[in-house]
Amino acid sequence: MKAMILAAGKGTRVRPITYTTPKPMIQILQKPVMEFLVELLRQHGFNEIMVNVSHLAHEIENYFRDGQRFGVQIAYSFEGRIVDGELIGEALGSAGGMRRIQDFNPFFNDTFVVLCGDALIDLDLTEAVRQHREKGAIATVVTKTVPREEVSSYGVVVTDEQGRIKAFQEKPSVAEALSTNINTGIYIFEPEIFKYIPSGVEYDIGGQLFPKLVQAGAPFYAIAMNFEWVDIGKVPDYWQAIRDVLRGKIKNVQIPGQEVAPGIYTGLNVAVNWDKVDIRGPVYIGGMTRIEDGATIIGPAMIGPSCHICSNATVDNSVIFEYSRLGPGVRLVDKLVYGRYCVDKTGAAIDVQAAALDWLITDTRQIMPASPPEEHRAIVELLSIDSK
Repeated sequence: MKAMILAAGKGTRVRPITYTTPKPMIQILQKPVMEFLVELLRQHGFNEIMVNVSHLAHEIENYFRDGQRFGVQIAYSFEGRIVDGELIGEALGSAGGMRRIQDFNPFFNDTFVVLCGDALIDLDLTEAVRQHREKGAIATVVTKTVPREEVSSYGVVVTDEQGRIKAFQEKPSVAEALSTNINTGIYIFEPEIFKYIPSGVEYDIGGQLFPKLVQAGAPFYAIAMNFEWVDIGKVPDYWQAIRDVLRGKIKNVQIPGQEVAPGIYTGLNVAVNWDKVDIRGPVYIGGMTRIEDGATIIGPAMIGPSCHICSNATVDNSVIFEYSRLGPGVRLVDKLVYGRYCVDKTGAAIDVQAAALDWLITDTRQIMPASPPEEHRAIVELLSIDSK
C-alpha cells in the first residue's frame, strides 16, 4: 500500500530548532519524529512511501535514504530550484506536493494515506482505511475529540450525523466552536482526489482543497478515532512531548539507554560520580556526556549526547541538545538549549552568542576562557539563567 509524508514545510513555529533541522527530523529522545511515522506505516502495510521535501531536504534524504533499513521503500519529491549553485526550497503546499508527484508519473493508483511529518501518533491505520472505504469516501479526515476548552488551539471539523463534513473552523473561540473534533493532519484519499487539485501551483489541503470538496458536495467524511496524537507544531508542544515521554505518558515511545537508577536513563559512557551529584528523575542523559561534581539535575529533563554540565550547575525541567556546555554554577530552569540559542517554554529565544553569553552556554567542542567576564553578570540575571 502507498502513503505520503508531508515534509516540505519550514517549521517556522519551531524555530530556532528548524534553522538547522527540518521539522520531521526533530528528535524525540534521539529518534526523529518522522521515523516513528515510517514505523507506523510499515506496521500497517504501507511499504511504498513518497516524501515531499524542500527546506533542508538533504537532512531528511540522507537519514532515510531509500527506506531499506526501515523495511519500506521511500522516494522523494524535491520542491524548489537551484539559484547560483544553491538549492532554494519552494514548497508547493500540501496538496500541490501531492499533485506534483502524480503529474510526474501516476503513483497514487489506489486508496492512500497522507500524514503530516511532525506528529507522534499510534493510530490504527488499518481500521481508519476500513472505515474510509466503508463510507465510499473520496477523502477522509481522521479527527480526535478534545476537551471543549482546548478547541481554540486547533482546526475544528464540523460534520452531520453520518460523519459527512459540512464545514471547518480554524481555531474558533470556545463559545463559537460547533464541534470538539479536531483535524489531526491525517488524511485518507482515493486517486479521484486529483480531479480537485490544480497542477503547477501552490495548493493547500486544509485551506483550499477541503473547502472545494465541501462546496462540490463530494463524498468527504471525518472519522473520529481514539488514539494518541502528539502534535509538535510549536516549541511549547515539543517541550511538552519530551516531558510526557520521560514521564511514560506516551506509550509508543521508549526511553533509550540504560536505567541506572529509578527514572534515570543514560546512554553509553556517561562520565559522572553518582555520589557527588544530585539527579532526580525522570532524566535522560546522552552518551559521552560529562556531569561534574556538585551538579543538580531535576526532572523531567533531557541532556543530549556529548554535553558537559559543569560543577555546581543546575538543570531543572529543561531540555539540552547535543554538544551543549553549561558553565559552572549556572542555573537553567524551564529552558531549552539548542546550539547557540536558549529558549524558554513559551518559545521566546535568545541568541547566547550575540548576547555575549557564550561563556555560560556554548558548544562543548569550543575552548573556553578561564573565567567569565564580570560585566555580563547583570545580563545573566536579567535573562533568568541565574548564575550563582
